[in-house]
Amino acid sequence: MIRSYVGKNVFDALQERLKFIFDEFENIYVSFSGGKDSGLLLNLVLDYKKKYAPEKKIGVFHQDFEAQYTVTTEYIERTFKRIEKDVEPYWVCLPMATRTALSSYEMFWYPWDDKKQEAWVRPMPKHDYVVNLENNPVTTYKYRMHQEDLAKQFSRWYSMSHEGKKTVCLLGMRADESMQRYSGFLNKKYGYQDECWISRQFKDVWCASPIYDWSTSDVWHANYLFEYDYNHLYDLYYMAGLSASQMRVASPFNDYSKDSLNLYRVIDPEIWAKLIGRVQGANFACIYGRSKAMGYRNVTLPEGHTWESYTKFLLDTLPVRLRNNYVKKFNTSIKFWHNTGGGLDEETIEELLAHGYKIRRNGVSNYTLNKKSRVVFEGRIPDHTDDIKSTKDIPSWKRMCYCILKNDHICRFMGFGLTRQQQKRIDIIRMKYKNVKEIG
Repeated sequence: MIRSYVGKNVFDALQERLKFIFDEFENIYVSFSGGKDSGLLLNLVLDYKKKYAPEKKIGVFHQDFEAQYTVTTEYIERTFKRIEKDVEPYWVCLPMATRTALSSYEMFWYPWDDKKQEAWVRPMPKHDYVVNLENNPVTTYKYRMHQEDLAKQFSRWYSMSHEGKKTVCLLGMRADESMQRYSGFLNKKYGYQDECWISRQFKDVWCASPIYDWSTSDVWHANYLFEYDYNHLYDLYYMAGLSASQMRVASPFNDYSKDSLNLYRVIDPEIWAKLIGRVQGANFACIYGRSKAMGYRNVTLPEGHTWESYTKFLLDTLPVRLRNNYVKKFNTSIKFWHNTGGGLDEETIEELLAHGYKIRRNGVSNYTLNKKSRVVFEGRIPDHTDDIKSTKDIPSWKRMCYCILKNDHICRFMGFGLTRQQQKRIDIIRMKYKNVKEIG
């Protein structure tokens, strides 16, 4: 049986949520990535529609990132061929800015770049419903817009093209995929009728994640139970020895996928050969991704340099746009630790004082468990804190340097993020998640 909770299983809970969605929203479409979660959700939604609302027209949105495994492309082709007569299909292949963590000289690469057609990893799909520069009804699209903005603006256009009626985009996002996603559900600000799994995008446009509380085992159990087709890349991943958490269907060049780039060379050598010529640094990251060259583990400081001087040297080697990106984040961090301060354990504070660091207390931090003392650094930011047992939350030029060496454009290593507040709040989220798991 699929996992149960609070007297019902997650499948029954999903059926109630789908009924709520079909009753509340005039326009419904599913965002289908080709991964296990969105693929399962698509099948479950279509089954529900067939049984309870056969007259309802459902849209299917696929945002194609060009560079992917052949088996992923085959799965997407199979899926669209099977459902294209029963849904409104939108297979989007438009140039968009997609983050890359492989190069010190590029923050983005552009799938389906019309200026590099000869370097495309695979040919443009050929279907009437493929949305590209030559066949683009999406009036809210802007050339080379960010991938996140493209997805959001598609939902806006979809609503407008369907008489502006209340619209919802269904996502296969699940809370146990990451702490960031769990935080998103837990701290939902603009829910729909107090539902944490529905959030507002624009006026009368919403996003919903009806399988948000499903586990990975629930997903695979449902695929087996209902005999659904799925992306057989997961079979290859399993045979390659990957854990469930490592099995991702995503752009091979982002922060989360670069460590598994070598799998392309093993699983799909033809695609791998094209990836090398598509994005700067792909082959380098494959070879050196888990070495000192990519900022992995310990990095040796060049002779004659401090971490501050080495950081500034590296900044001088970068293009202006990337340099300014790092400088802005570094200055923000330095200003924060000089004026506001971050919450630290008493043991860490005592150790800093014992080693002669110039710090002072500045009240308590509301973003930490147990209201830790907020600490401000007076004078210069430390060059490194190797003499302190735990350097995780302590600012230093060494941490800034690691961000550059790891091509960490977002500076996650320093606690920055795209959609969440300071990294220290993760402690609170973990505790809440632990309590929920214990109750469940």
